[in-house]
Order: sequence, then C-alpha cells, then structure tokens
Amino acid sequence: MTLRALWVLRGVDRILCEDTRVTAKLLARYGIDTPLDPYHDHNADRVRPAILESLRRGERLALVSDAGTPLVSDPGYKLVRATIAEDLPVTAAPGPSAALTALTLSGLPPDVFLFAGFLPPRSAARRRALTEWRGVAATLIFFEGPSRLAATLADMAEILGDRAAAIARELTKRHEEMRRDRLSALADHYRGAGPPRGEVVIVVGPPEPEKTADADIDERLRTLLAHASLRDAVAQLAAETGLGRRALYERALALQSEDEEP
Repeated sequence: MTLRALWVLRGVDRILCEDTRVTAKLLARYGIDTPLDPYHDHNADRVRPAILESLRRGERLALVSDAGTPLVSDPGYKLVRATIAEDLPVTAAPGPSAALTALTLSGLPPDVFLFAGFLPPRSAARRRALTEWRGVAATLIFFEGPSRLAATLADMAEILGDRAAAIARELTKRHEEMRRDRLSALADHYRGAGPPRGEVVIVVGPPEPEKTADADIDERLRTLLAHASLRDAVAQLAAETGLGRRALYERALALQSEDEEP
C-alpha cells in the first residue's frame, strides 16, 4: 500500500471494489471509513451508468481490485473507457503488479515483453492460442489458475518449445514464491506436486536461437572471410546466429590457420 493510495482512499466519496468484505479488511487496517460499493463482473453493466452519473455530478470515486492492479483481467477497463469517452477526469494510483514483479524476478529478458493474460481453459483452444504467440520475439507473461498449471506448462513446452521459464506464486504477498526451470521440468514438478495454492503467473523466455551445426558455421565463416575482414565476418555471423563473438573469433582464426597450411 503506497502513501498516495492511502491519501486517495481517504479523500474520495466512495470506493468501488470487487468484494466489499475483502476491501473492508484492508481499509480497517489503515483506519479508513470511506463507504464501499461493489463493482465486479456480475454487476458492472448494470451499475456503470449510475457510476458515470455520480462522476458527472462531481462525486469523487476510487476503484480497487481484490489483488494486484485494477483493470488487469477485471472489468475496470470498461469503466475507465466509458469515463474517458465522456471526457471525465481519471487517473491512477499504481499499486502492486504481479505481472511486472514476476518479470523482474524471473531472470528472463525484460527489455521486450508481452502480457497475454489468461489462456483458454481447454487444451485444444489453449494450444491454438499459444501457436499465435510462438513466433513473438519477446518474453511472454500469462496468468493461470493453479488447477490448470501443470497441463498449461506441458502445452507450452510442446507448442512454444522447451524454453526457460519461471513460475511466480502469491507475488507481493507474504507467501510469495518463485520457481525457475525449463517448461518441461516445471510441468513435471507441478504434475507430481499437485496444484499450488494462490495466484500464479507464468513467465516464458523468448524464442532461443536455433543451434547451427559446426560444419555449417565453418562454411559460413569461410564465405564471409572471403569478402570481409575477420572482425566484420565474426560480427555478421554473431548477428545471424546469436552465437558468442569470442567463440566465433577463435573458430575463424583456426580456419584461417588450416587454410594457410601447405
């Protein structure tokens, strides 16, 4: 809980929340007595017009979720979209984000990432969805239910390839846990250990460069060396294959020595 969030929750006229019982516990801890109104998947379409009317009258409202950042996999985005459409003011007081925390702790490349939310619950639909993400050159972030975790990891290993991955459980909470391994090994672990407790985030590394046969590397190096300096040839092949420059440099020197032998 941030200081800004506490200031917002104390200063608004009403707080919209998924479950008033859950939010009431949070507010009681900080001595906040702002009135609560439910706003969730089941009543959102019905109560949204009244909420917008309250905003038009100048009432100050806050929206919170039971866990994590509002609007991520909950109906809050429809309310924000409707508020923007009516040119009413809206801002955010950011709080814990399981998706970004999982990315940070995963040890996987964070420079380019894609948050894909929840995958379909049935395997056939889930595998079709994963096929769409297979060629994306980014770290992928998913939410998943504990009961489907092992099956989802197995589908990921088959469709995406056995990539490096991380499982984050109960992030930003007391019993948070991270487990890092290959997708197939993680699937085997949760298949044997059973579903974990709490909320789960899956982070999957980007596609890995395909391994090139030594003979193919040598042939490509000789082709490049025929028209470029050793340094330029190594730099170009490193960019093409993702292999380390030092290893390619040493291989190029060895090839040059072989070719110079009588």
